[in-house]
Amino acid sequence: MLRIVPLTAEVWPALEALFRAGRADPRWCWCQFWRMRAKDFSALKVPQLRERLHEQASSDQPPGLVAFEGDRAVGWVSLGPRMDFERIVRSKVIPAIDDRPVWSIVCFAVSGLARGRGVGRALLDAAIDHARTQGADALEAYPVALDGSSAVDPGSVFTGTLAMFERAGFRVVAERASDPSSRYRRVVVRRELAPAGVSAPPRPR
Repeated sequence: MLRIVPLTAEVWPALEALFRAGRADPRWCWCQFWRMRAKDFSALKVPQLRERLHEQASSDQPPGLVAFEGDRAVGWVSLGPRMDFERIVRSKVIPAIDDRPVWSIVCFAVSGLARGRGVGRALLDAAIDHARTQGADALEAYPVALDGSSAVDPGSVFTGTLAMFERAGFRVVAERASDPSSRYRRVVVRRELAPAGVSAPPRPR
C-alpha cells in the first residue's frame, strides 16, 4: 500500500536514495530545473543543486510529495505556487493563462521497480489534495499529449501525460508554443480546486 507524504528533512534521506538509484533527470537536476532561470541553473554543479532541494525540504513550504512502499521511496511529484518556478514565470514557451495565483505540478519521478502500479496517478491525486489544503484555487500542469503511434521516450514525459491529467479532471487551457527540444506536443492543463467544504466536480471516467 502506498503512503504519500510531503518532503521534509526527515523524509529527505529516502528521496535522496530514490534519485541516486535512477538514471534519469532527477539525479542530475535534483528538481531545480523549473525553479531557476536557465543561466543560473547552468552555473551550478550537481552537488549544489542537490543541496538546494535539501534546503527546500526544510522550508515551510515542502517542494513536493514522496510516495513510499514500506520504508522505501518509490515516487516523487514536484509542485508549488507557480511563482516559485522562475523558469516557467519567464518562459516564452509556456504561456501564462491569467494572473491568478495558481499552483503548478512540474515533474514526476517513479522508481523503475514500481512502474506500472499506479504510483504516478496516486501522486497526482495526492498533489491535488495537497494543493487544495494549502489554499490553491487552481492547479496547472504542462504534460505531453501522446498519440500512441510510436514508442515513448521516458525522459520526455517527466511532466506527465495529457491522458493522465484528463482522467484526474484537468482540461487543456492552452497549447504550448513551439519547443524545439521536444518532438512531442505539449499543452497547459488546469483543474479548478473547490474550497474547503465545497464538493469538487466529478472526475471523468
